[in-house]
Order: sequence, then C-alpha cells, then structure tokens
Amino acid sequence: MSHDRAAVRERAEAVLRRLAGDHARLREDQWRAIEALVVDRRRVLCVQRTGWGKSAVYFVATALLREHGEHGPTVIVSPLLALMRNQVEAAARAGIRARTINSANLDEWDEITAEIQTGAVDVLLISPERLNNPDFRDGVLPKLAATTGLLVVDEAHCVSDWGHDFRPDYRRLRTFLAELPERTPVLATTATANARVTQDVAEQLGDALVLRGTLDRESLRLGVLDLPSPAHRLAWLADHLDQLPGSGIVYTLTVAAAGETAEFLRSRGYPVASYTGQVEDADRRAAEQDLLDNKIKALVATSALGMGFDKPDLGFVVHLGAPPSPIAYYQQVGRAGRAVEHAEVLLLPGAEDAAIWRYFASLAFPPEQQVRAVLAALHTDRPLSTQALEPLVDLRRARLELMLKVLDVDGAVRRVRGGWLATGEPWVYDEARLRRVAEARTVEQQAMREYATTSDCRMRYLRERLDDTGATDCGRCDRCADPLFSGDVSTAALAAAQTFLGRPGVEIAPKKLWPTGLDAVGVPLKGRIAPAEQALPGRAVGRLSDLGWGGRLRDLVGPEAPDAPVPDDVAGAVVEVLKAWAHGDDPWPRRPVAVVAVGSRRRPRLVGSLAERIAAVGRLPILGEVTPTGLGGPGGPRGNSAQRVRALHDTFTVSADLADAVAALDGPVLLVDDLIDSGWTMTLVARALRRAGAPDVLPLALAVAG
Repeated sequence: MSHDRAAVRERAEAVLRRLAGDHARLREDQWRAIEALVVDRRRVLCVQRTGWGKSAVYFVATALLREHGEHGPTVIVSPLLALMRNQVEAAARAGIRARTINSANLDEWDEITAEIQTGAVDVLLISPERLNNPDFRDGVLPKLAATTGLLVVDEAHCVSDWGHDFRPDYRRLRTFLAELPERTPVLATTATANARVTQDVAEQLGDALVLRGTLDRESLRLGVLDLPSPAHRLAWLADHLDQLPGSGIVYTLTVAAAGETAEFLRSRGYPVASYTGQVEDADRRAAEQDLLDNKIKALVATSALGMGFDKPDLGFVVHLGAPPSPIAYYQQVGRAGRAVEHAEVLLLPGAEDAAIWRYFASLAFPPEQQVRAVLAALHTDRPLSTQALEPLVDLRRARLELMLKVLDVDGAVRRVRGGWLATGEPWVYDEARLRRVAEARTVEQQAMREYATTSDCRMRYLRERLDDTGATDCGRCDRCADPLFSGDVSTAALAAAQTFLGRPGVEIAPKKLWPTGLDAVGVPLKGRIAPAEQALPGRAVGRLSDLGWGGRLRDLVGPEAPDAPVPDDVAGAVVEVLKAWAHGDDPWPRRPVAVVAVGSRRRPRLVGSLAERIAAVGRLPILGEVTPTGLGGPGGPRGNSAQRVRALHDTFTVSADLADAVAALDGPVLLVDDLIDSGWTMTLVARALRRAGAPDVLPLALAVAG
C-alpha cells in the first residue's frame, strides 16, 4: 500500500505540473487531502486561506480517479457563475473536460446530461440553487448522485448558519450526501471558517478529515484610517488611489454608496466601475474582465463581488465602511496579494456602519407567528407562488424567499412547479438556535469595532477571531510597523467631495403595476395602474443610505427621530431640488400650481412645515392634506408591497372641499411627504387626488428608504 501511495503521489505531482506549470509542487496538506480522497475514499474538509490551492486538490483528485477507472464525474457545487467560468477554463488547462449546468444554459441541459451518461464529462459544476430546482432535483439529481465519482462543496462555510454567508440552498447537500454510493469521496473547501463553523460543517459531512492551515497572509499590509465623515473618506480616495499598487477593489456596504463612490472617483479622473447586485450580469462580467485586464484602477463593489472572483495580482482592497464580521472582512481582503509581494489593505470605518448592520440583521429568519402563517397558507391543494403568498404574509419578498428555502430544507414545505406546498411534516421553530446565531452576530460586530481600534497587531487579531491557533504578530500592519498612509486629505479633494455629496436630489419612479394576488384578500386591484390614476415621476432630497444626505435625513425621519419643523438646511436642499427639477435635464412637464400634504401621524410638524416652506418659496396655495382614516394608514412600513396596499387601500379620502379645489386646477399638484419607503402611500394618495380631478400629481419627499 505504501508503494501504491507513493505512485499515486508521483502521478498527482505530474497532474499538478500540467495544471500549474513545471515549477508547481504539492503542499503537504494538499497531498493529504488528495490521498484521503483518492486512496482512502474519505470525506475531507479543507479550511485553508485564499490562494492556498484548494482547486488544485479537486482537479488533481479528479484526474487520478478517472485514471483509476472512476466513470462518474466530479460534481462541484459552487456559488457563483464567475467562479464556474474560471474553473472551466482552469480545468481545460489540465486536460479535464468540465461543463456547467446553470440558469444561463438551459438549452444545453439535455446535451450535457447525455455527455455525463456516456462518461464524456470529467467535472460538472452546479450552483447550490440548482439542487432545489424541481426539474433538476427530480429529473437529474438522483441519477447524478448515483454516478458521482467525487463531490466537491466549494465555499462550504455557506452550509452553516453560523457562517457569515449562510445560504439555505447549500443545506440541500444533506440530501445529495445521503444519496451518494458508499465510499464516494467528498471534499468541502473554504477559506473563511472559525472553529464553530468548521465543527458545524464537519458534522454535516459525517466522518471527515479536517485539514486546517494557517490564515496568515504574508503579502498583506493591514491598516485602518479613522476619518471624520463620508466626504473625508471620498477625498482620501481621490488623493491616494493612484498611490495604491496596481488595481484593486473598493468595497462599500450599500448599493447607493457604491454608485456614489464610483461616480465621484470618475469625476476626479480615475477609471473605475461599480459592481453591485443591481448591475446587469453582462455589465458585471465586463467590469470583472476590465479589472482582470488592469484596464481600470478599481472596482467599487458591494459584497456582490464575493466568492469566486480570482485575480492573483490584485494590489489593494479598501473598505469604505466595515463589514459586520471579521470572517467576512478576512474573506474580502484575502482577494488581494495572492501573486504579488505586497498588497495594501485599508479599512475606513464610518459612524453609519452600525445602522447598516442593524438593517441587514433585520432581514434574519422571521418570528414563529409569521412562519406559522406561511405554513398555514401552504396547506392547500394547489401550490402558491411567492407573489401569491405576499398578500397573505407580512414579509418582504427577499425575506419570504429565504424563509421558504429554510423550511424546504427542514422538510416542512416543498418547491414544486408553480410554487410551494406544505408537506404536513411536523416542524419545530428552533428559537434557541436562532437566538444563539443572533447573539453570535452581535459578538462579531463588536469584534469589528475592536479591530478598528486595537493597539495590537491587526493580522493577529483577525486570525485569532477566526480561531487560528498559530496567530502571531505579522510585523507588517500599521500597528507592527510605521503606517504607510496618513489620514490627511487635500483642501481641494475635500471641497470636491463635500460639493459632490451635498448635491440633493434623487428621482422617484412612479408605480405602474399593482402587486400580484390582491384579489385573493378582497382588494379589487390588479394589473396595470390606470395611466389617469398614476403619479408623475417625483423627487426626494436623498436616500437614507446615501453617503451625503443619508445621515442628515436619518436624523429627521429615522425610527427614533423626534417630530420637529423642517430645519433650514434641509428646506434649502428642497428648494435646490425644485430648481433642478424645473430647469434640469429631465424637467417636470408643467410647473405645479398648488401644494397638498400627505397627512402624517408620526411627524405632522415636519410634513406640515415642509409644505408651508415650499408653498411660501413657490408662491403656491396649500390646498390641504390627505389623511388616512381608520387603522390601516401609515403607522410604519408593512413587510411587502401587497401587504402595504392591502393595509392602505380605501384609507385615503379626499374631502369634498379638497376635491373641488384640485378639480379646478389647471396644472399639477405638488404632493409632499417626509419619507417614501415602499412607495405605496404616495401612489395611493396620488391616485385618490387624480380620481378627484387633479390634472397631475408630482410627488416630493425628504427621503427615500434604501
């Protein structure tokens, strides 16, 4: 057997050279993993830093298994299409035939399935979401599981709800694992897992060999710059981005911040692109390629640029705002410096970070009452789609979909063609575990605050938070050595950033469609909103997530904000918005001739004073306000659009006097409110005014949520 193992290692080294070049040699833990998979047919969990070579393990193992007569393909469950594209190209270099099944190549599924059955595919890459696609789950997965030669679970920390990037679809792997033939080798890999996540994943794999390496990254120089405002942070980037080596990534916490940062840097002459979940896939791919080809200095990205992006010579990672956990931060900074001697990693934390963390934490698994309501609604003879569930359940769509995936994995519901059905299986709401996970998140957030302020080695701090027992001082970070960068910003850059962020004004797109399924809950609205009942495009001073106006607006309309008259600076910003609206590139079709306020229960002084200031400046009459009747009015945002419309429908009544006044107008009404969250209050009040005879309605608000 020892001779056999030596021969296997010799072949493994040969395959690696074919994959990575003549200089390549297997690391000791790479060989241990390959040996366990190929010779012992074991399950292995590799927790190794980014760039260690986890993909080499499964490509080499695949080649050896095929040489040894294994006819079934290696199945790699991978979270991102970008990673799949990279892996297909890497496999080809090693002479390994790789294919992928995903939502972008539906027309190739039959062809690929046939190739698998004839043994023509060495590696098949699929997304975790594919595991629960009804057609794939029922038609492809059983045969695939029975013939798999090696199962690879990439980014395996996603299996654990203790991890920073838990994805319920990954829990489908339990089913896949259970259906594998005995002694089918399994490899799970991740670069970001602390001891708790590692234990959780290992337990789900079963009897697994855990290979955990050092998390030190010798090329990274970590630093933190504590700057007083978003304008200072943008100004710092404008002054220093060209001093950072090569090309890199600037991470932001929100989509709005990514867009603003990219726009400002372009205005200062930098070639940059933004990358968020709201950017079209083709544009994201083009931006990725531009960064890979060093055609741009930086991608300004949210966490959407996550697992799977591979640029070994990435020279820097800058964070405008801290991620909510050391694990997430380590994973993102680990993209830099994999094939260069030095890479710069800088964190520029913001006072607003904690509020953003709280928002994302609010999207966690819902309370039991809401979950039970969903289960009750799904005890039907026909499946219900997510859209059909929304009028029945007070949850936003993203949160509802996440909950359904968890319930599916737990066996309480099942995804079928046309939607979801309850299985009738008993299900227990694990409140204790959810509470422990929430508490762990709080601890992680505090750890990120401490990372920013620690007087000790920053790399050591991160490694210890990830339970790396070999953590030592790095000798490179701004605590171990003299910092390379100061927080100084030039007067010109700061003035430019303040001017840029001080520009008020965002467009409010009018609603044109009613939410699906309202008729099922007794609301007679469906399809398109009649053009004669729609509002025109509107304006707001800014978004609550904006780098510039966001903080100021949160002080006025946030949940804890007191009701008070509109401050002079904000009233001045409203006037600037109105001027730009009248004379800008996309002006209103006609000047408003009167002002109407949305009656506010929470902030009547704010909304009332705003209407008065606008009327005085524009020399317009205030015709009154439209106030909700009954209990369904705006006492705070509901969970989703269907719930919001259901709650607000028929609660806004235009008085006879106001109806007569708006019907007599020869131009639009300016409809004023403090905050637009779902947008349905403004839509329904505008509809009521249009039905009362208003020629047009121009919505104006201080802030837009999001």
